[in-house]
Amino acid sequence: MEFVVVIPARYASSRLPGKPLADICGKPMIQHVYEKAMAAGASKVVIATDHQKVFDAVSLFTKDVLMTSEDHQSGTERLAQVMDLLGLADDTIVVNVQGDEPLLACENVAQVAALLADSSAPMATLSVAIDDIAEVLNPNAVKVVSDINKNALYFSRASIPFDRTNMMDAANNHQLNCANYQRHVGIYAYRAGFIKQYIKLTPSPLEQLESLEQLRVLYHGHQIKIEQAQIAPHAGVDTPEDLARVVSYLESKAASE
Repeated sequence: MEFVVVIPARYASSRLPGKPLADICGKPMIQHVYEKAMAAGASKVVIATDHQKVFDAVSLFTKDVLMTSEDHQSGTERLAQVMDLLGLADDTIVVNVQGDEPLLACENVAQVAALLADSSAPMATLSVAIDDIAEVLNPNAVKVVSDINKNALYFSRASIPFDRTNMMDAANNHQLNCANYQRHVGIYAYRAGFIKQYIKLTPSPLEQLESLEQLRVLYHGHQIKIEQAQIAPHAGVDTPEDLARVVSYLESKAASE
């Protein structure tokens, strides 16, 4: 199985400006993500950026970097431009990896690519078990439910499935069985042709209500394959505090080896 990884790397970030270039143990964050993606066995790893500083920094460790428009409204739009620039065949498997995940598990990248390859679906993603009731109730944690054939049924910020017995009364929330809940992990595999098709689909009311792009796919009748990630992923980097946490973790890991 061959697959290509694309890593979007936007320079602008309200909470951590210049995020892709943030130093982590002597390397820019985007290089850490690139190296993890390469370790997943991808035939090619391409970084797509919208800023010359990121382009120049990435060029020091790989030639597979593309300059894309600053005007894209979503990561999927940027991905579609990359498909055009690379001229990939429609059946090429493309894994979209976020550029702010320096602790990315390479096993999960290979897993989501294989999940898509073993199906006829246009798209695949992963989930992770929820072990904390607070996360079940947290609208920032996107929950997902699926069928017996590993097809996603719905993604929501709400607590799905709804435990009627224990959730009708807020006082019983502490009795929820977390084994019934899965949190969506934001890594996607696509067939290259579907990425170009996706951006032509009209936004759905569900997507707009939940602020979840993937609901556009389900709304228009397409399948999304999903299974539990082999390795529970680390959180990405959104703030200076997140960055300090990652640096501390990697330094501790290096000291123990």
